[in-house]
Amino acid sequence: MMAQYLAIKAEHEDALLFYRMGDFYELFFDDAKAAAAALDIALTKRGKHLGEDIAMCGVPVHAAEGYLLTLIRKGFRVAVCEQLEDPAAAKKRGAKAVVKRGVTRLVTAGTLTEEALLDARAANWLAAWAEIRGEGALAWCDLSTGEMRVGAARRAELGPLLARIGPSEVLVGPTAEEDPALLDLIGEAGAVATRLSAAAFDSAAAEARLKALYRVGSLDGFGAFSRVETAALGAVADYIEITQKGALPLLRPPLREAGEGTMRIDAATRRNLELARSLSGGREGSLLHAVDRTRTGAGARLLAARLAAPSTDIGEIAERLDAVSFFADDAARREAARDALGRVPDIERALNRLALERGGPRDLAAIRTGLDQAAALAATLTGAEAPVVAGAAAAMKGHETLIERLAAALADEPPLMARDGGFIRAGFDAGLDEARSLRDEGRSVIMALEAEYRELSGIGALKVRHNNVLGYFIETPAGHAQKMTSAPLSDTFIHRQTLAGQVRFTTAPLSEMQSKMLEAGGRALAIELRLFGELREAVIGAAAAIAETARALAEIDLAAALAALAAAEGWTRPVVEAGRGFRIEGGRHPVVEQALRRAGGDFIANDADLSEEARLWLLTGPNMAGKSTYLRQNALIAILAQMGSFVPAASARLGVVDQLFSRVGAADDLARGRSTFMVEMVETAAILNQAGEGALVILDEIGRGTATYDGLSIAWAVLEHLHDVNRCRGLFATHYHELTALSQRLSSLANATMAVREWEGEAVFLHEVRPGAADRSYGVQVARLAGLPEPVVARARDILETLEEGEREGGAKAARLIDDLPLFSARPAAPAAPKRPSRLETALREISPDDLSPREALEALYRLKAVLDE
Repeated sequence: MMAQYLAIKAEHEDALLFYRMGDFYELFFDDAKAAAAALDIALTKRGKHLGEDIAMCGVPVHAAEGYLLTLIRKGFRVAVCEQLEDPAAAKKRGAKAVVKRGVTRLVTAGTLTEEALLDARAANWLAAWAEIRGEGALAWCDLSTGEMRVGAARRAELGPLLARIGPSEVLVGPTAEEDPALLDLIGEAGAVATRLSAAAFDSAAAEARLKALYRVGSLDGFGAFSRVETAALGAVADYIEITQKGALPLLRPPLREAGEGTMRIDAATRRNLELARSLSGGREGSLLHAVDRTRTGAGARLLAARLAAPSTDIGEIAERLDAVSFFADDAARREAARDALGRVPDIERALNRLALERGGPRDLAAIRTGLDQAAALAATLTGAEAPVVAGAAAAMKGHETLIERLAAALADEPPLMARDGGFIRAGFDAGLDEARSLRDEGRSVIMALEAEYRELSGIGALKVRHNNVLGYFIETPAGHAQKMTSAPLSDTFIHRQTLAGQVRFTTAPLSEMQSKMLEAGGRALAIELRLFGELREAVIGAAAAIAETARALAEIDLAAALAALAAAEGWTRPVVEAGRGFRIEGGRHPVVEQALRRAGGDFIANDADLSEEARLWLLTGPNMAGKSTYLRQNALIAILAQMGSFVPAASARLGVVDQLFSRVGAADDLARGRSTFMVEMVETAAILNQAGEGALVILDEIGRGTATYDGLSIAWAVLEHLHDVNRCRGLFATHYHELTALSQRLSSLANATMAVREWEGEAVFLHEVRPGAADRSYGVQVARLAGLPEPVVARARDILETLEEGEREGGAKAARLIDDLPLFSARPAAPAAPKRPSRLETALREISPDDLSPREALEALYRLKAVLDE
């Protein structure tokens, strides 16, 4: 056995070998040590090899999926080695014959298909990066759904593309070890890099491989693929063949993506805007989490894909918005559709598990239920004028024959595994009913035998039991052993086993009945497995139509979910058009608004108008006033509008945004030796080098990570470059108030500020955006709100007043004044000054509401407002 293990392991040195032994997968040697540490399970030993103990650990077969998932998440690959024959067949070859075993699949991060190993609401992409003579291409495939895509990409475009797709595993050529920059890009995308041989990326071999995979004589019917795109697709196909050991999924024809069809969003912008993940790394707090109202896994995956790649095609955007409007305007049909969708299983993934021969009766039941619900849903959508809805409704019909066959054949609640039996409905197959009848009648006969043997022996505690080792046996308490083994009972009862408290026997009739039952049970299971294969083939034969229905269900789910979101949150339909307009009235941040509502607060809506004469806004104002939220909300509204969603605004009219760049927030990158300021400059450089006239750029606090004059100079130059060279739409937030003077020189620059009201020495943030410029930053007030000790706050006020006075009178004066300030350490904490009532409070106390007439009350209200406005 160990010789067999070592031979199989030699063929899969880069993977942990799950070696099947009965009801366990066992691991040996270094594999056992690594797995025991990763899974936190016991490490044992068994036998010796080259004079040393053989390390060993194991996991039960029935619980293997959970252990597999843990290992995959920790970066391991697993080769699953199964028993390829019944142990009884091996024994026929000799007492020491070894059961035939072989690796049936390689489990890797990008090739998962099991329901328990996948996130139902997220795609699981396997990607391949190919480069030929300076040209690059990325192909990506989801084995669980069969979707296959490819697109040309320069090396500079790879990072944004990986950030958008979010693959689990990326295949690279053998020279990747000499290309740390490529491996860094893959690592930043959260993927595992897997190296393949150069032959896997050979374009000529790839073309032949793809033709064989899709069973076509030419790839021209799928599109015009370049040589490097074919190489990337071929690498994916080659890896699927290697890992699946010949069991291929139902792959859709490869779809070639043109980069100009979607909004370009780089990795830094996705992080800053928290599109799919919050800055803490979780899904909660992200835009995706805030807008997800889908009822199906396929709908959730489609939503994630649309958010990751908003369209720039005005016609496509309009069609998607029409679909949302259809459900937004018809609440009854929307809720009926969502109710039906809530009962739809993930038929897309069930279909591919069946194709890979990893599916079971529940996957067939999922297809049955999904197609049945799709037909009912299509009937409710009759007459829909929105093209997306009408097209989806048509794609959900035509499965009546298959639905009837699956409904007639399958039990209502089938088991997970086909080998468990019991999933074919009674009355579907006469031969199966006969075999089951013989098996079940045998159980009745055994119960009758038990009663007969109790009467014969006179032992009331006698019972007929069953286990997997002995089969059926008769069991009595040990105190009756002598009676059972003495004449005349010994002529009937044959001794089998003696335990501490029981003695076990059999009889000739019991053994004969057990043989008949085993034969009938085996025949029944064989018939069920045959019927399962026939039903599976029927489903696979209709795979193309079923896949179309699955995609149609996802479209309806997404449109209805976005309509439900709009109805619940008060969102409106945007207008997306050609040109560079960008006008939003009453815009809100979708994530922050929901968080405030949960806390019992209200979100202050704001407008934005980046028209040609003011396409660049310089936003000033204090921290905590809402600048970053305002910047982000306008970018998120553009993303939502172009993905085909209603938006959180009173109205929105947007010219297509083809690029979106965001530089908001501060973070370092210590692993790559980058300070916070260095990261800021790298991201800003990427924006200035790439943004075109159709871009939307949002920048926050450029230059804050260095000396004041350095930072001011950099921010000044960046703002000029955006205005004069990039000529894009943008929002530029800063604390450098000196920059506001640029609005007099830059024709398309407008000043805006966050409104603040001072109240008894404290700043009250109104979270309103108004035209104009801030005259101060209120940093000391914010520090006080943060809880700095009162002496520190007081000292800061002194220094600030001195610096401001010195700035008015000249730099030398400021230096002298700073020298004259008392030492901080010598300043005691000042006692809190008694709080005197404000004029408004005094005026309020002078009013006696019970003594006022309605007219006098109105006049009093006007007087109070006048005091407030002074």
